[in-house]
Amino acid sequence: MKKIVFATNNLNKLRELRSAVKDFDIIGLKDLNIFEDIPETGNTLKNNALQKARYIYEKTGLNCFADDTGLEIEALNNNPGVYSARYAGDKCSSEDNIQKVLFELTNSTNRNAVFKTVMALIIDGKKYFFEGHIKGMILKKKSGIDGFGYDPIFRPNGFNDSFAEMSIERKNEISHRGIAVRKLIDFLKNY
Repeated sequence: MKKIVFATNNLNKLRELRSAVKDFDIIGLKDLNIFEDIPETGNTLKNNALQKARYIYEKTGLNCFADDTGLEIEALNNNPGVYSARYAGDKCSSEDNIQKVLFELTNSTNRNAVFKTVMALIIDGKKYFFEGHIKGMILKKKSGIDGFGYDPIFRPNGFNDSFAEMSIERKNEISHRGIAVRKLIDFLKNY
């Protein structure tokens, strides 16, 4: 089985990717004993994804990919966007981020949002990008216990359940990350 590094220490993302990718052995940073924080100083999802992939590629010499994901909420001028993971501050939790979003939308009737993922792949020294997005809405309160991040407050258009109420398989079929991953997998199969 072909091996490729996913430049993340986020075990939830790793679990999600491993369940979606059957043709490759996805190795996380923990598997390589890399626990340091990888810089994310870009002002776009694409820049951050590339920065993380390049950092690990240069450190290990192994083919790798990284992602960056952002939740863009229309009523908040597309925030938190690139700052989604640290929207409530540098040392915040997902719960802190959720509560900040819900508070900021308290009086808003516009709850439209888009989840976006950009994946940067560095393979044999060349870089490639794969993107996925899904439109939806921000719920007024958390719903569901699965998933991670903003999943309990994001309901994709055309569905009755939040991401946190869906099975991991169902979420992978329709999510922003799932779309980007399928593009990545198709590319790797034909590489």
